[in-house]
Amino acid sequence: MANGILIVDKPAGWTSQDVVSKLRGVLHERRVGHGGTLDPMATGVLPVFFGRATRAVEFFEHAEKAYLATLRLGTVTDTQDTTGTVLETRPVDVTEARLREVLEEFTGEIEQIPPMYSAIKVGGKKLYELARSGRDIPRKPRRITVFSIELREFDGTDAALYIHCSKGTYVRTLCHDLGAALGCGGCMAALRRVQAGAYTLDQSVPLEEIINNPDPAALLLPTDSLFAAHPAATLNAEQERRCRNGAEFSARLGDGTWRLYGANGEFLALAAANAGRVKTIKSFF
Repeated sequence: MANGILIVDKPAGWTSQDVVSKLRGVLHERRVGHGGTLDPMATGVLPVFFGRATRAVEFFEHAEKAYLATLRLGTVTDTQDTTGTVLETRPVDVTEARLREVLEEFTGEIEQIPPMYSAIKVGGKKLYELARSGRDIPRKPRRITVFSIELREFDGTDAALYIHCSKGTYVRTLCHDLGAALGCGGCMAALRRVQAGAYTLDQSVPLEEIINNPDPAALLLPTDSLFAAHPAATLNAEQERRCRNGAEFSARLGDGTWRLYGANGEFLALAAANAGRVKTIKSFF
C-alpha cells in the first residue's frame, strides 16, 4: 500500500487527472489525489498524494505557487494561451521600460476574472464545457495576490516572466490582462511550474522515470514533509493513546500548530496547542 507524496514533473500534453489515473495503476493505490491543477500545455511541479496522504490534500489547497511563463504580445486567443483559436493579432510597440511599469501594476492584491476555459462550475456546468458550446457567461472577479513578477527576458514580442502568486491565480489570464493593459493584446505561450508550496522542481521526478522505475514507491516523500514548517513533538504513551482515540490531552507545547509523533517515530497527526491543551486537526496514522 502506497502512502506519501510524489512530486511529479508533469509533461506537456497531460492533464493533472491523466497523471493521477496513470499513477493509480503504477503504484497500485486506489486513493490518489493531486495538489493543484496544471493545464495540459503546462509542465512542472505537480504533487500527487497517495493513500493516507490524501488526507493532507486540503492543507495544500492554499499553497503559494511559482511559475516560469512566456507572455506573447500581439496575439489574443479564446483560451488566453497559444493552444486556442486566434481572435486578434495586433502590432507590438512595447519598450522594456513600459513592460516593467505594467508588471508593477499587476503586483500585489488584484482582481482577476476567471477564464471561460477553466474547470470552475457555474450552474453545475464547467466553464470550459460552456465555452466549447459557444457560450460566454459573466464571471465574478476573484481576489488573488501576485507577490512578484520578475522580467527575465524580452525580445520585443515574447517576455519570459518569473511569477510568484497565490492559489487560484490563472497565469494565462494574467498574460491576457497584461497584454490588454499594454494595448497590444497578449496570451501565454509557455508555462512551467517551478514551485508549489514547499515543493520545488529540484524535488520533482519526470513522469516517464516514475513509470519506468522498478520501485516507484521508493520515490514517495513522507506525508509530514508537507508540514515541515511546523514544530514537531514526540508524545508519551498516555498522550499517544489519547491522540489515537481522537481525544484532547495535556502537553507542554507552545500555542500553535504542531506535528505529533509516536514513540516509534510514526507521524500521528497535525494538531493545535493552546494553553497546554492539544487537539487533533487531522490524524494520519
